[in-house]
Amino acid sequence: MAQHFPKSCFYGYDLSNEAISDARKEAQAMNNSNVSFKTQDILNLTFNDKFDLITAFDAIHDQPKPDLVLKNIYNSLSDNGVFLMQDILASTPLKDNISHPLGTFLYTISCLHCMSVSLSQNGAGLGAMWGKEKAISMLKEAGFEFVEVKTLSHDFQNYYYICHMNK
Repeated sequence: MAQHFPKSCFYGYDLSNEAISDARKEAQAMNNSNVSFKTQDILNLTFNDKFDLITAFDAIHDQPKPDLVLKNIYNSLSDNGVFLMQDILASTPLKDNISHPLGTFLYTISCLHCMSVSLSQNGAGLGAMWGKEKAISMLKEAGFEFVEVKTLSHDFQNYYYICHMNK
């Protein structure tokens, strides 16, 4: 995105020093001078500036306090801002995921990684299979009035949530 939109500024945050170090190296190798990366717990992230676009890819369900993260994202958007969240294509009720082509694998990953990451920090433990219904409910509770859920024809594993401050 930084290469395609050179007049924009991009910021990346992660708890992992290693991930941030790798991101900085990649940005430097790509000559992207419009990016900035910081090791940061996004639970405590507040901004003075407002953003036009915030993205989260397969990350909200891992958070100890996903409701707080979503509220912080909502509060960090400009009036016409958009939050794009990619997350696993699943339903909240277990019974609706029985025929999911990767259901067994995704529940395994959810239990052994995603929930453990959150629960180890005394978190909600949503896991990757938190599902569309729970995601929409939490996005609306955070303040997003308009939530569209899309899929991409080449991606059978993910939903894309497009959340607007107002329409």
